[in-house]
This record gives sequence, structure tokens and C-alpha cells, in this order.
Amino acid sequence: MTMTGTDGRGAVALLDHTRTVVNPHLRSTVESLPGSIRRVAMYHLGWERADGTPDTGQAGKAIRPALVLAAAEALGGDPAQAVRAAAAVELAHNFTLLHDDIVDEDPTRRHRPTAWTVFGIPDALVAGDAMLALALRLLAEDDHRASSAASARLAACVIELCAGQQADCAFERRDPYEVSLDECVAMATAKTGALLGCACALGALYAGAGEEEVAAMDAFGREAGLAFQLIDDLIGIWGDPGRTGKPAGADLAAHKKSLPVVAALGSDTAAGAELAELYRRPVLDEEAVQRATDAVERAGGRDWAQTQAADRMARAVQQLSRAVPDLSAAGDLLALAEFVTRRSR
Repeated sequence: MTMTGTDGRGAVALLDHTRTVVNPHLRSTVESLPGSIRRVAMYHLGWERADGTPDTGQAGKAIRPALVLAAAEALGGDPAQAVRAAAAVELAHNFTLLHDDIVDEDPTRRHRPTAWTVFGIPDALVAGDAMLALALRLLAEDDHRASSAASARLAACVIELCAGQQADCAFERRDPYEVSLDECVAMATAKTGALLGCACALGALYAGAGEEEVAAMDAFGREAGLAFQLIDDLIGIWGDPGRTGKPAGADLAAHKKSLPVVAALGSDTAAGAELAELYRRPVLDEEAVQRATDAVERAGGRDWAQTQAADRMARAVQQLSRAVPDLSAAGDLLALAEFVTRRSR
């Protein structure tokens, strides 16, 4: 399963392999849901159209389950024994996506209408709840010795994710200057870094690693996750709508206090002040979104986020070396970490 090197092609091959081994477990688990809930989940994962007929979409990039398997292998474990844990992490991730789409009122995901816009908010909510329950059931029914610890860790992670989501929503109601960069980093670590850290920690647990190695792998995933979020925030402003499936500047139109935005607001520059005034408007039209986009860049928010992403990746590698001193054994993990910080969509 090991892919040599840390280039994008290695990561893409690893993700393809992960989908091949994890998706059968993921699909059979989702198909166990009651009919109406199953239909929403199958649609969200790209396996069915809204009318229930088969579709050929992907369930996602499979970054998180790939981290589980790669972490297990890096620590000398058998990735095949961690496949159920990998599927559980992907189910938990999709629980957050279903709920996030509702909270953010996003109309599209993966170039299709979001589940809540097709089936309504109540059905999308309960489908997300059911997918989280499936994730925990997968671990509870696993006879691997690490399953109990993995279940407890995933549950704790989900609570942290919820706290991060709540903070993100609360930021939108506060004045532009009231959200500090430290608060924003803490929110992003909880909302994004926590699950990537949990994925790496579960892989370590399934490899039989000790407490220190598990903690180091968790820290690696968190740092890589923060780099992931920084890049995602950049894409939320400057991403190509043809590739993201969302309008240009979607995060700005939604008044998101993302990391580059908060960095720009705290820059003590004329551009930062202009951005704050724009963010105080209840609605940002297309022209205002473009002005806000330019203001974030002129205030240094884009450069700051790019620099921070690189710094967080360096920290991630330092943490990884605590668990895997010979980094040549962690080629898959490094390839995945580099892949998520070089995304363009």
C-alpha cells in the first residue's frame, strides 16, 4: 500500500486505493439504514440521484480514512485491520458535512444540490445524526482490541467539532473587530484539525502504538488539519467556481470570519478598515464581495494564510518525527499532508 515520495501523484494513488478498500464497508454500512434515511445518505455520498436511481459520484476525497490507514502502517500495523475505523471516521466526517451545509445554507456540494435543499432540513439533519450513530456502531462492533479506545476518542472528537462549529457561528454575529486571530485559530483547530488528528490517532491505536506515539500522531493531524483549513479558507475566497462548485468569494458573501479575513481585519491597515466596513453591511452584493476580496489581499490576509499553512506543515512534520523517527516509513502520511496543502479546489 505504501506510495513512495511525497508528490501529488503518490497521494492521488493512495486516495484511490483507500476508496477501493474502504468504500465497500462504508456503503454496506450506509445501506443498513432505514429506507428514507438511507436515501438521503446515499444521495449525499454521490451513490444515488435524488430519485433513488444509481449515480456514479464519489463519496469524497477520502483524505481522513486514508490518514487512518497510513498512520497504522507508519507505526508498523496492518492497515487492513483498521479499515472499519477508517470507514467510521469518514461517516463522522459526512455527519458534519450534512449539518454544516444546513448551518451555512450552502446550496451545492460536490457540484450537486446539497441534501437539505433536495430533501428538506429535517431529513438532512436526521440523516447526519444516523451517520454519526453508524460511525460509533462500526467501532463498537469491531473485535479489534483498540476499538473501545477508538470509539471513546472519536466521540470526544465529535464534541470538539461541535464546539468549533458553534464558535464559527458565534463569530458571524460579532463585530468584525471583536474576533481575535487566536480565537479563530482555536476554532479552526477544533472544527477541522480535531478530526484529522483523530484519524491519525485511530490509525496509531490500531497499530498498537503507545500513549506518546498516539499523542504525537494526533498532534501531527491537528497541525496538518490547520494547514488544510488555511488553504480551504483561501479557496473560499479565491477558488475557481468551476472547480469548487461555489460562487467566487462565497465565504465573504456569508460574512465568514475565516482565518485570512481575521488576519486582514487585525492588520491595522486602511484595507483592513475597509473590509470591516464592508462586513458591517447586512448583505454583500457581487461588487461588494469583489471589494472585500481585494481588501483581504491588500491587508495581507492572503499572504499571511499562505505563510501560516507552510509553517503549520513544518510543525506537523516535527510532531510526526516524534512518533516515527525514521520519516521514510511515513511516506504516505507526508504525501497526504502535502496533498491537502496544495489543493486548488
